[in-house]
Amino acid sequence: MSFLSHLNPTPGFPSYTGPYQVGSVDVEIPVADLEAPSPAPDSTIATTAFRVFYPCEPGTHERPVRWIPNPQRGYVSAYARFLGAGSAFSELFSFFPQLLYYISIPVHRNARLLPAPTKSARWPVLVFSHGLGGTRNTYSHLAGSLSSHGIVVIAPDHRDGSAPISYVRATDKSEAREVPYRAVPHKPSPDTWAQRDEQLKIRLWELGLVHDALLKIDQGAPLKNLDPNTPSNGHFHKGGPFDALSLFRNALDVHRPGAITWAGHSFGAATTVQFVKSVFYRPSAHDAKKHNYTPLFKPSPDSALAQQVTPQSPVMLLDLWCLPLHSPATAWLWAKPLPAYAPSGAGGTAILAVLSEAFFKWSSHLRETKRVLSESPTSDHPRRAQPAPRFFYAAASAHLSQSDFGVLFPWVTKRVFKAEEPVRTITLNARAMLQVMRECGIEVAETSRADRESAEEGSDDAAIVDPGAGIRGWIPLTTDLDEREERRLGEKERREDVNRGPGEAVVEGEVLGQVRSNA
Repeated sequence: MSFLSHLNPTPGFPSYTGPYQVGSVDVEIPVADLEAPSPAPDSTIATTAFRVFYPCEPGTHERPVRWIPNPQRGYVSAYARFLGAGSAFSELFSFFPQLLYYISIPVHRNARLLPAPTKSARWPVLVFSHGLGGTRNTYSHLAGSLSSHGIVVIAPDHRDGSAPISYVRATDKSEAREVPYRAVPHKPSPDTWAQRDEQLKIRLWELGLVHDALLKIDQGAPLKNLDPNTPSNGHFHKGGPFDALSLFRNALDVHRPGAITWAGHSFGAATTVQFVKSVFYRPSAHDAKKHNYTPLFKPSPDSALAQQVTPQSPVMLLDLWCLPLHSPATAWLWAKPLPAYAPSGAGGTAILAVLSEAFFKWSSHLRETKRVLSESPTSDHPRRAQPAPRFFYAAASAHLSQSDFGVLFPWVTKRVFKAEEPVRTITLNARAMLQVMRECGIEVAETSRADRESAEEGSDDAAIVDPGAGIRGWIPLTTDLDEREERRLGEKERREDVNRGPGEAVVEGEVLGQVRSNA
């Protein structure tokens, strides 16, 4: 055990620091029960699945929520294949599977939802899209940290082949199926963009399904949750079968336009950008043809989703990966700014972007990230009519530092990727996300005393988004472009460089980006 402790000094997660305990339920709903805002891109994906993290009543004693979902053996095998032979993480997964099987997320399964102390008596909601190699559990420490401060976090499982493996349960009309990891080249080419477009079509459609599911769950609509969620003790569910979805009836702030926060990491951040833009900008068929624009997702203008995504919608982008946004089919959309920059929008105060140090040092990609965050993405001299986005990088962090991997395996991440203080990195991200939500008028709890590092950092935590606050290792960035560097690096070279896979451009072989460049 001493060897294991040295290898992995944090085999579990630290406690969340917010004032609320955190509950969790798994949800898997047949697509047939929902109203998709656009046609299904893959009819074999018969369900939509996500984990819910939420503020809960204390004192619930349920069996633990395992970090590796069921079926655990299938997930561990898939992760080992995804990580590739020879990587440090692959060796860990191969030789110490029992360590993985028993890691649990510090949440209360199926616990009662706390009544919301907000003016509307509803909890704010954040939807978080995972990156390559991710699942609904991969960002659990970030999601739980946010929930402990009074947010219901929805973490979908994307069935586009970006997870190591995904399982789709059987419905009344379809059989169960597995969705294996889909190895897509990371070099820009028509084939690469076509495949990433196919994945984005699924991801955007799934986020639309999640939105409709949230509306129906809040309204108490009769939905079938295929995940059993059977409590191990029935002391607070006597009189009938347990219905996990009923916990959230009339409790979610999802009907008010602009209320939902949209967030993601890496490919999930790209998904978030494409999602809010696709919903907000809806050209006519004539205009789309004129601009050679092929929408990947086109909700009806009178849909509830179209009303939800507004210039006030908070958008959180963690280590945004730009390659999927450069498809020629969606070039027209690339040129559009994020909805927050619309004339009636909140400007950059509704946008948060946080980079790892690894992505910050990927210079060509940093410039493309700045373009995504600017008011004029295609301009070398972007106008600045509105407040700048909240834009930072965390020193001594790797691409995977915003996921659970750094928290669970700090020895490996430090030795292989030079990543330091994994828990603090996620804490800084969570603090910034909470403060941006506050500035957007969303009621969340004060930043916990444990997370504030000095007396000067007030409980409203304005310091975390203040470029002049001088928080250690929290480096402010701007969207200004380095004109000399732009001139030095030709357009063709810049395009080829920026569209490399995350690991290829950051650290050769880094997981959750490109682990196997020749897969």
